[in-house]
Amino acid sequence: MRCGVGHGRLRRVLSGVWRSIAVWAASSVTLLVLAAFLPDFRLESAGGDSFTRVALTAAAGAGVFGLLSSLVWPLLVRLLLLVPALVLGLLVFFLNGSLLLLALRLNPSGHGQAALETAVVVAAAMSAVASATGGALAVRDDDAYRRRLSRLADRRHGRRRDGGQAGPATPGVVFVQLDGVGYEVLRTAVDKGLMPTVASWLDPRDGQGPSHRLTSWRTDWSSQTGASQLGILHGSNHDIPAFRWYEKDRHEVMVSNRPTSAAELQRRAVARTGDGGLLTTDGASRGNLFSGGAGQLALVLSVSARRGKENRSRAGYFAYFRDPANAVRTAMSFVAEVGREMGQSLRARCAKRRPRVGRGGLYPLVRAFATVVERDVVVAAVIGDMLAGRTAVYADLVAYDEVAHHSGPHSRDAEKVLRTLDRSLALLAQVAEHAPRPYRIVVLSDHGQSPGETFRSRYGLSLGDLVRAGCGLPVPRKAESTHSGTEARAAVRAALRRPVEEGGEKHRPAPRRSEPLVLASGNLGLVSFPDVPHRMSKEEIDRRHPALLSTLAHHPGIGFLLVRSEEHGGVVLGAHGAEIPVDRLDDETGPLTGFGPGAADAVRRTHSFPHTADIMVNSWCDPAEGEVLAFEEQIGSHGGLGGAQGRPFLLSPTTLSAPARDGSELVGAERIHHVFRRWLRECAVPGTPLTARVGGTEATPAPAAEAENERAA
Repeated sequence: MRCGVGHGRLRRVLSGVWRSIAVWAASSVTLLVLAAFLPDFRLESAGGDSFTRVALTAAAGAGVFGLLSSLVWPLLVRLLLLVPALVLGLLVFFLNGSLLLLALRLNPSGHGQAALETAVVVAAAMSAVASATGGALAVRDDDAYRRRLSRLADRRHGRRRDGGQAGPATPGVVFVQLDGVGYEVLRTAVDKGLMPTVASWLDPRDGQGPSHRLTSWRTDWSSQTGASQLGILHGSNHDIPAFRWYEKDRHEVMVSNRPTSAAELQRRAVARTGDGGLLTTDGASRGNLFSGGAGQLALVLSVSARRGKENRSRAGYFAYFRDPANAVRTAMSFVAEVGREMGQSLRARCAKRRPRVGRGGLYPLVRAFATVVERDVVVAAVIGDMLAGRTAVYADLVAYDEVAHHSGPHSRDAEKVLRTLDRSLALLAQVAEHAPRPYRIVVLSDHGQSPGETFRSRYGLSLGDLVRAGCGLPVPRKAESTHSGTEARAAVRAALRRPVEEGGEKHRPAPRRSEPLVLASGNLGLVSFPDVPHRMSKEEIDRRHPALLSTLAHHPGIGFLLVRSEEHGGVVLGAHGAEIPVDRLDDETGPLTGFGPGAADAVRRTHSFPHTADIMVNSWCDPAEGEVLAFEEQIGSHGGLGGAQGRPFLLSPTTLSAPARDGSELVGAERIHHVFRRWLRECAVPGTPLTARVGGTEATPAPAAEAENERAA
């Protein structure tokens, strides 16, 4: 046995030496070729300029550059974690070029001359060639391929203490959230051939049955990531009426993708359920709004506001960018994506496409961050988790959601993003073959998106303007722009260490004025009167502003309103004087007609929340086309009822039990949480319950509670 182990170790050493020599040779040839073709880049040998001596100089220079990249680069990146992540991405080229200039100066066989901008190009080319050569050679060796992939993520906490390679025999589960991809969008993408990996899972060509099943589920009224992901990861999205809302008792505007708000929402969910979250047992949370109770975190918003050693979320940047080849590749893709967005935006303006929203300012950078940086870092972190053999991983990829908001959910721009997401799924499936334990890959979305122009572009005024007019207040000539509700912008703000949304952390209205506060969440609007400490009733609003409710209810861009009623407890108001008590609501008649099945139950549930706004406003919806009118500047929106935004998908392996074992429809994010809990138990060792750590003690989720939840749904 010892002889076999020694032979295997020697084989790995020899294989590693061979790959190092091959990469060194490829880098040396690259350096020679670039020196021959770039006029302001020269290699000079101390013993003369013969080809042999110059080749030796190139080999020595490539070797020094490789050593510096291996030894110095990780230290530079760790130091640069003190600066914003986006700035780090922009510094990648400069740092790599500077390392090359240093390598040329330290070259023992000669020296080279190059301008800084030329050094940047040469260093990028050498890093790319070295990465491609090493990757091509490593793929042929399973052990080397596993080690190469593991370097994409921080493995410090994932190494086995005994140094062994074998992992548990029981499967782990990787949950990949494709943010904003609706059920019908996924089906269409598969039919068009845009997502061949997903297509192969659903309809394999090898004669065997499908490896995955595709089902749809229904969100709550608040069809957005904050409500859905909190319910999925922590089992409760109680009292989340929208993406952003005003809490009168705390005098604060809560925003789902603000780090401080996300931390508070997670705290409330844990307190309500008495459970740490879905990922408390050897879990990892990557790119999410909430941690799910995971011990391993990267780019998690609810912890990004912390300072000091407790915040490990930014470590995901270091884990990825410490490899100079990764840094250069991502930086180049980032620049290309910025240029691609500018070109697509210009073509849309020239073609006068409608509907259309502004895509200037910082948006090209935000889009590139979402579609390139965030995707690469999160996928790399998940790869590291799988190679470390972790039990449960939940990751969010926000690329499609960001692009669809500005280009439309069915646009060519969004379809191109779906292609890249499918390639990420293919990579994860490939890595699963090299992981130390089997893995079940579950793919899901948290909501869909509904197309349609903005409320302002159709009617020339914002929801805030309409509310002010109904209150008899002056309407400003130039309306203020609405803040974006996308997860990518929140991630960028956290990366730039500007986690608080513009406008201040807390809303403190002027004491002498009682103007309404109007907040937008996609096609869902919330109107609150901050000077009234309780949720106002319809009767109180009518006494204070007699024309407000009728102005809103009769506007053609408004679908329905929800207000508290002293007589009926709560009522839904619509056009033509419709006024239906919430306990008599149904989906087929009245103001909720056309908003889809389950709309009445969703409205009733939101009405019961303590922090529901004084007036909840849902925009008009075209049931035939599925179009809505966004109160934000988005042509693909979500957050309320109407269209495809409330119908996300769930793609699960057939080796796991059916999501709804009784054949019923999956309703609500909390139901999805219980389904995922069941799947994790199915993957665990028989007879071993999945435990959760809450407040330092172990708690076992109750199967009876899960069964009761599924029966109720």
